[in-house]
Formats: sequence, C-alpha cells, structure tokens
Amino acid sequence: MKRRQSCGSRARALAALVAGLLLLGAPSANSLARDGTGDPTGPCVSTPAEYRAAWEAREVRCVAPSLFGTTHARGQTSLYPSGFRYAWAGSSTNLEQYLKLRARYGDQPAKVGIGVLSYVGYPGLEDWSTPTDLEVYTLPAGVRAQVPAFETWFRLLDEEFGTTRAYPLAAQRDLVVAYSRLNRDEDVVGAFEKVTGCRRDALLAGEAPSAEIGCNRSFLGALAAAGPSPYDGASSSACFANFQTRYRGDRDASALRGVLYQCQDAGFLNTGVGLGYNTYANPFVCRPADRQSVRERYTGREFILPNALLTTLPSRVDIPLDLGTPGQRDFLQTGYCR
Repeated sequence: MKRRQSCGSRARALAALVAGLLLLGAPSANSLARDGTGDPTGPCVSTPAEYRAAWEAREVRCVAPSLFGTTHARGQTSLYPSGFRYAWAGSSTNLEQYLKLRARYGDQPAKVGIGVLSYVGYPGLEDWSTPTDLEVYTLPAGVRAQVPAFETWFRLLDEEFGTTRAYPLAAQRDLVVAYSRLNRDEDVVGAFEKVTGCRRDALLAGEAPSAEIGCNRSFLGALAAAGPSPYDGASSSACFANFQTRYRGDRDASALRGVLYQCQDAGFLNTGVGLGYNTYANPFVCRPADRQSVRERYTGREFILPNALLTTLPSRVDIPLDLGTPGQRDFLQTGYCR
C-alpha cells in the first residue's frame, strides 16, 4: 500500500488484500466430492465424529464453521501446553483442506501428516519427530475464537493487566505497519527479520534467537525480561507480567514482537493478520517451494481461543497423524505433486 492513502482507503485496501489471501485454499461452502468438485446436495460435516468418519473414508466434505482443529503432542491433556493462556486453532477452512490432503495422499501418509503441520505453520519439519495428533472439536458455550491480529493481542493484554505503558501505541503502530506493507516478494519472515534483526537464514535453519544471528538489543532484552516460555514450564500470564515490570529497554516494535514470541508462541512464521504461512511448498500448489510465490505460500485461517483441557470441550475427536520418517520429506521443498 502507498504511504499517503486516507484511513478509509487503507482500510479498504487491507480488507481487499486479506479477502484475496483467504481465497487461497478456501473451498466452496457446499460439500465436496472425493475429487474436490462441488456437490451442493451433500451435507456439511457438523460434528467431530462426522469429521473423523470423513477422514477415515477419505472423503472431501465441507465443514461447518462451528468446528475447529488444533494440532498437539500426542498424550497432551490440553489444546496447548498447560502454561499457555491461549491456544492456536485452525478454522473450518483448514479442516476442509486437511480432508483434501487425506483424500489425495492417503496412500502416502507422510504427505498428509506433515502437510497438516506445514499448513498450520510448523517450522523445522524436515526432522520433526514428536508424535502429533489433530484435535477436532467444538467450543464451550460462551467461548469465542478471535483473529490473532497484533491489535487483538494488545487489546487482550490491556484487558488482563489494565491499560499500561508496557505496549506503547507508537510501537504497536510500527509493528503493524512493518507487517502490512510488505513488497510483492517479501514475506513475514522478512518482516520478522526487519523488525527484530534476527537473520532469516538462521531462523529457517533452526537456530535460536541470539546476538550471533543478528537479533537486536530490544528483541533479546524482551525475551530476557519475560523469562521462561510456557514451553519451558512458565505461564503466559507470568511471562507478560515479567515483561511489563522488568523490561528496561526501548519499548519499540522489536520489544513488542519479542514478548509475543516468548509468551504466546507467535513465532517468526506468524503473519499478524489471521492467516497461516510457511516457506515450505504449499501442498495444494504443484510446484517446488522455490517456484511458489509468497502469495501462494499463505495457507488457511487461524484463530486464538482460551486454552482448555480436552476433557472440558463439549465434543471432540483425536486423529493421530502419520508423520513418516524424519529426513525423508523431500516434498517439503520439491512439492507434493511429484
């Protein structure tokens, strides 16, 4: 977008961009036949049990928007590890795409399982070995899913901790602008590098943030002040509270990006607009990853919702994903259709 658009023009342009990106991988609202063609007479999947039946039968069906999907480590008792305040969830659009993967590559199960994780936005999939399941579920009464835009996160933090000076509006603005004004060939990993200084090649190679890979002082200071991640046994609430009271550096866009990274799993592939993204080959584009455009590597719609024990969900099914053998996933780069 151009810098000098009016507020209304900017809003309309951003809405058009997001709407266009959502069309990438958004199936018809009608049910779909096994070959992916429309079948307006068939019903949509509306319960987790029906979704599992369609998965097992390798049927491609439309999915009701009341269903959500979250991937988690096998044996985990909550949607996300217990310290996280919010869990990430895939939309019914994503669930429809997973049925397409299952129908198309059911005889090559690693393409299905790894394809789901890639669509969700997992990095480091060449060697991913943690047994992982897909949970399909409905939400408890009164619980609503929210679009994980950067603005949403800071509103939620204000609601939890009160309006503070921990997240200055100017820094929020700079963060949003950095992600909303990408050049045609620039992606969200590039935006993360621009904001934090952390080198793209090192992040994609699996290196942790550090000064050695170029991460700047504000970003690293935010990580240190926030303390351990919920992945390391802490809690999101304590992590955010630590940043709020302990951080002494500039509260700029890099620091804000750091606290979201550390406390709520908003990694370097996070788009900040409610769409998934990955640098791997999109499973539904029949070209190698390096021949797919940035636009083609955006995936489905994602949401956040309060983390919950699986036993508290009104209805759910657990679908084990077959991930094949680590190190034997060339399709992540060469493409799924080969």
